[in-house]
Amino acid sequence: MSQHMLFICTSCAFAIGQREYRGQRGGYHLWQSLLQCQQLGQLPPTVRVQPVECLSACNRFCAMVRDRPSAIAIASPAKTTLMFGDLPALDSATAIVQLATQYVTSRDGVIPRRDRPALLQKGILARIPPVLPPQS
Repeated sequence: MSQHMLFICTSCAFAIGQREYRGQRGGYHLWQSLLQCQQLGQLPPTVRVQPVECLSACNRFCAMVRDRPSAIAIASPAKTTLMFGDLPALDSATAIVQLATQYVTSRDGVIPRRDRPALLQKGILARIPPVLPPQS
């Protein structure tokens, strides 16, 4: 069974104009929520939650807008990598768990917009082709 990585940017701001909440960045709070989901068995067992210092999604709208809310990426070597941004740190875990489940069961990692959880139907930052060629 293939390994899937769920990357969480721990440097992302809590909200536009608010870097921290209770002394931590928004990305940190999202990472902690997803770790809890993993510990409760809500994520598929092949998904590994991995914090990263930065996914460089802060300036995606224009150079004047910094400190965007949380960004994530989900990847597997033979699947398309999906990256999302502008996710509310305290309210995104359930939608991300649903997306991760869809991603694990997908053949190629592409989840059509209409099939993704409502929170993730917008805010897609990138679809990156697989590192490995598809297996027949």
